[in-house]
Amino acid sequence: MSMRLRRSELATPGSSEKMITKAAASDADLVFLDLEDAVAPSQKVAARDNVIRGLNELDWGKTLRAVRVNGAHTQWAHEDVIKIVEAAGKNIDIIIVPKVMAPRDVWFFDTLLTQLEERLSLPHRIGLEVLIEETEALACVEDIAASSDRLEALILGVGDLAASQGIRVSHIGTQTGGYPGDMWHYARNRMIVAARANGLDPIDGPFANFRDGDAYRQEATWASTLGCVGKWAIHPSQAEIANDVFAPTSDEIATAQKMVDAYKASADDGAGSAGVGGMMIDAATARIFETVLERARLTGRA
Repeated sequence: MSMRLRRSELATPGSSEKMITKAAASDADLVFLDLEDAVAPSQKVAARDNVIRGLNELDWGKTLRAVRVNGAHTQWAHEDVIKIVEAAGKNIDIIIVPKVMAPRDVWFFDTLLTQLEERLSLPHRIGLEVLIEETEALACVEDIAASSDRLEALILGVGDLAASQGIRVSHIGTQTGGYPGDMWHYARNRMIVAARANGLDPIDGPFANFRDGDAYRQEATWASTLGCVGKWAIHPSQAEIANDVFAPTSDEIATAQKMVDAYKASADDGAGSAGVGGMMIDAATARIFETVLERARLTGRA
């Protein structure tokens, strides 16, 4: 798993200098300046200059700086990467790639970034996050997850996935009353397993109704329970919720520490397990609680 913090990934239109400035001052762990869906085709080239100025001139603090470029199938993809990296490469942490269909799409961006990093002598390596938002991608998500050592995260893009799969929903990220359960469970779980199996961060996708904080929290909680480490936000208020949901609570931290300490004491005495409050703790259980403690350290709660 990546050691970068991705509890909240805030979407920001690359065409709006005002919103880019606000995003830089937000509490989101990662802000991505969007050149894809949030920008009209007629504005895509001009938006690159806004993104470059935002990356080079604003104070981002500890926030991860990302750019979502246009997909490999479009006319803008290669120049998005070239123009942005040439002008602001030292200030970019992540390139987010949409509409990935297969490993070949990841290789395209990986190769292009490698060439640019070598030519520009960039001081760091730019990571990749890719969106799993087409049925073709979900069908081979395991291959995509294993396709490049530059990959850091997979993101479930439920909006385009709903369209690709023919799912009948009215808004991105919502549930429908016609299905008796979590309609995104299979896609989420498959994406998460593929990510985890390859040491990548699994990220849950957007939820369109930013005024419904309770529903966003519910979706984030479900994703966190399954193993996601963060969720997209389309509004700063959603970033605040994600930062809370994807960090362990004080009670969870205290319990985890108690269980890990008990197992270590038992192991030091030569036993393979310990009993705490009626619960059996062995190596597998301790591993779960150690993950909670690592997450607490990463989020600054321990």
